[in-house]
Amino acid sequence: MLGMSNGVIERRSIDVVPDSERHGTPISQFTLWFGANMQVTAVVDGALAVVFGADALWAIIGLLIGNVLGGIVMALHSAQGPRLGLPQMISSRAQFGVYGAVVPLVLVVVMYLGFAATGTVLAGQAVNKILHVDDAAIGIIVFGVLTAVVATLGYRWIHRLGRIATVCGVIGFTYLGIRLLVTVDVGALFGAKPFTWATFLLAISLGAGWQLTFGPYVADYSRYLPRDTPERTTFLATFLGSVIGSQWSMTLGALVAAGGAGFLANQVGYLGSLAGPSAVGVLIYLVIVIGKLAVNCLNAYGGSMTILTTVSAFTRTAAFRPAVRAAYTSAFLLVSVLIAIFASADFLDNFKNFVLVLLMVFTPWSAINLTDYYLISRERVDVPALYDPAGRYGGWNLVALGSYFLGIAAQIPFLAQKLYTGPLTDKLGGADISWLVGLTLTAAVYYPLARRTTTPPEQMIYP
Repeated sequence: MLGMSNGVIERRSIDVVPDSERHGTPISQFTLWFGANMQVTAVVDGALAVVFGADALWAIIGLLIGNVLGGIVMALHSAQGPRLGLPQMISSRAQFGVYGAVVPLVLVVVMYLGFAATGTVLAGQAVNKILHVDDAAIGIIVFGVLTAVVATLGYRWIHRLGRIATVCGVIGFTYLGIRLLVTVDVGALFGAKPFTWATFLLAISLGAGWQLTFGPYVADYSRYLPRDTPERTTFLATFLGSVIGSQWSMTLGALVAAGGAGFLANQVGYLGSLAGPSAVGVLIYLVIVIGKLAVNCLNAYGGSMTILTTVSAFTRTAAFRPAVRAAYTSAFLLVSVLIAIFASADFLDNFKNFVLVLLMVFTPWSAINLTDYYLISRERVDVPALYDPAGRYGGWNLVALGSYFLGIAAQIPFLAQKLYTGPLTDKLGGADISWLVGLTLTAAVYYPLARRTTTPPEQMIYP
């Protein structure tokens, strides 16, 4: 099996995937991202829009707008994969420098841990329902082991899991939707609350934030596609898979939050009870586990890639053996499992704040990466220089780092967080538009400065 060690375990890490090992079609991007978004955490994310005050109808519309806007940014990152043949975050060295890229890399690791831990809490509840046990730690540990196995096997197996998750998600979530229609007067849920801009913009932010936080690792899963794969095709397959899958899940979440009295207290248990007979409930719990396993493998695989990229900046290593990647993946998952065991209280409130905090950190990174790749470098990257701090991109790029921190700082007055609400947020009625400020301002500042200081190659340079 090309690109694999011993025919099973992927042998590539942060090195370039050569043309001889490229395989697959863009449809794999659709099934991967559709399956990864047909899962319970996306349901919770959609429910948050209603929990924090939006009417169900306006919440669904706002979530759709956010998913589309964020999905465009996310899919533009995915389109980089076939051309570069690299994991997503190592390409950040072309903007930030070999050492400077460590700054967003470390924050990406924190993001991976947060999503892995919070998702494992919900998946662990579903595992416990299937096994009929009460100890939360058992379900969390079992789920962590399952994630470790698939993430260690690597790229091909993660895509296979995405196809399984797509089929299971469509069947399971369609059934839950039908059950909701026959048990709840869905029509009565629309218009139950007055429209307010603050809650509508919050719904948009939740949808956009969900998509934007995929940006730092989406190219990890498109880098094996043949180099001549059209960028438009990769973009559309990723965009449609992620937006349709997430919107489907979030719509269900908004409806169950508006019409399900028991959902807030026990999200996983509510979906199981909505399924009806206990035997069918077990199947829904299995669908929940498969969906969460698909996205958690992305977290673990991408987390290990990001850690290896960080380490390689100082060791000058361009590739790592499968055993090393497996060790980093296992260590990452061990930490996420420990977090899941000891930090599962107040899940809904903590998750809402976690998503919005991540928005503040990653929208400036996306703005810089995409502005440089598509508008300044024009898809021309000196790949060998990404591994050499004495090369074209240097150790530190002060223009990118300055623009990045400015983009973060500019969002603070617009934040609507549990511990801090910005002064301009109050004037907007509590609406959080920090992600939009960070995205546009960072690009506006970085573009003219980078045009004067950046010297991209005349054409792509591969090893």
